[in-house]
Amino acid sequence: MTATPPDLDLPACDFTVFGGTGDLALRKLLPGLYERERQRHLHPDTRIVGVSRHDLDDDAYRDLVTQALFEHVPEDHLEAGAVHRLVSRLHHLALDATSPEGWDRLHGLLKDNPARTAGPDESPIRVYYLAVASDLFGPICGRLDDLGLVTPECRVVLEKPIGADLASSRVVNDAVGRVFEERQIFRIDHYLGKESVQNLLVTRFANTFLEPVWNSRWVDHVQITVSETLGVAGRGEYYDRAGAMRDMVQNHLLQLLCLVAMEPPTYVGGDPVRDEKLKVLRALVPLTGADVDRNTVRGQYTTYGEELGHPSTSETFVALRAEVQNWRWAGVPFYLRTGKRMARQESTIEVVFKEPPHAMFPHSEGTTTPNRLTVRMQPDEGMQLHLTAKHPGPGGIRLHPASLDLSYADTFDERCPDPYERLLMDVMRGIPTLFMRRDEVEAAWSWVEPILDQWQRDGVEPVRYHPGTNGPAAAARLLARDGHTWQEPST
Repeated sequence: MTATPPDLDLPACDFTVFGGTGDLALRKLLPGLYERERQRHLHPDTRIVGVSRHDLDDDAYRDLVTQALFEHVPEDHLEAGAVHRLVSRLHHLALDATSPEGWDRLHGLLKDNPARTAGPDESPIRVYYLAVASDLFGPICGRLDDLGLVTPECRVVLEKPIGADLASSRVVNDAVGRVFEERQIFRIDHYLGKESVQNLLVTRFANTFLEPVWNSRWVDHVQITVSETLGVAGRGEYYDRAGAMRDMVQNHLLQLLCLVAMEPPTYVGGDPVRDEKLKVLRALVPLTGADVDRNTVRGQYTTYGEELGHPSTSETFVALRAEVQNWRWAGVPFYLRTGKRMARQESTIEVVFKEPPHAMFPHSEGTTTPNRLTVRMQPDEGMQLHLTAKHPGPGGIRLHPASLDLSYADTFDERCPDPYERLLMDVMRGIPTLFMRRDEVEAAWSWVEPILDQWQRDGVEPVRYHPGTNGPAAAARLLARDGHTWQEPST
């Protein structure tokens, strides 16, 4: 066994998951911790505590997690020794977060031989992962504080969405902030843990060839698409309350927009990155009144009500046109699109450059397309640079679109970790770069909320689209008005 690289060393900690029997914990968090266990990155003294309302003892919880690992971890990654090591770390406590009963058992477990950073005189590192509804964040943090389980070395992870609007997000953040300092609060967005998203930062800031053209002089427009082929599945109750705008645009898509549009930070880490993202959010041109009607599209796939079992006016699709009003990006449209029951499962960023200012090959054959940089987050993480090349052959010049393709799977002889794996490691190490700060969350809500308010005032139902398509025709017209089209994989 090779030694663990120093940058992967993790401190000992007690990792407590509220919602420890929920879908997120069993499908993502515990499989992510398993992969780190398989690579022997977890400290020998680390413990994992699942907290839920289910009446399970430790053995029953270990059986439940073992079953989840066999369902959600690739078969070729399942190793009996690693599974045994992970489940031996597990404990379960039956606890209703809304009740005062049972918290003494959590206090006893975490106070009993806590994981420590170094010696017996140092505070334990504790991670509290709140994989529950955001209205429980404040009460849970308050109980932890009352029990004396919050120390300077503790961290709390908040799952999105944080509130349903600006006012409720402030209530949640205020409640958590009364217990934890901002440096201890990790608001997670798993899209920021994707290899391709982080590689976008490296491509932009560790290379020089893009910076001179990464601005309104050379970039025509930007498209960001996150589409799913699945419907609401088991998330119908939550999704119908949230809709696609709250579930995807307010966090995931706006964060991706920030990474594309942000200025170079002094260094890639901690607050410098988050400072630059905040500047982008504050530079977004507000959409209000008639601007909302002109620049946004709400959609709903035709079988959504059948899946829910009742009619609904919640949107399952959003497309919108945004602008960043600053020196670098003024006049460049950013098109965002997300939806369920779409034709493809894909997450992409398309940076479309302007046409050459002069046609140098007037008598050439073939076709040209604008240069594009495509960042693929799923499937098949990687990047493509789309160029125009000469088709081989004698005689005249025949122009042909061609691509330079960076596939992570083909280029690097390593698996791309699941985003949660990286983000959980960053929480344990106390690295906040890929997590949202409070002012970011509130700036995003400040931009999104007028759109939601206008939709509610209009009282117009979302336009319908058929499952398996690219969404409503109105989304195509949104771009056609500017002379653009959505960049689909076949184009």
